[in-house]
Amino acid sequence: MSTIIRILLAIFLPPVAVLITTGIGLQFFLNIVLTILGIIPGMVHALWIIMRKD
Repeated sequence: MSTIIRILLAIFLPPVAVLITTGIGLQFFLNIVLTILGIIPGMVHALWIIMRKD
């Protein structure tokens, strides 16, 4: 999937972006917790995961 689409997903649906990038695992569940605690931490984490993978 293209990076632009993953970045847009990271802004609007952070756990989905992490799921597409890394699959189900620690990063995915961590992102769910961060998103529940606040959307901004979830977005930052998702963007970090996406940029780290590319």
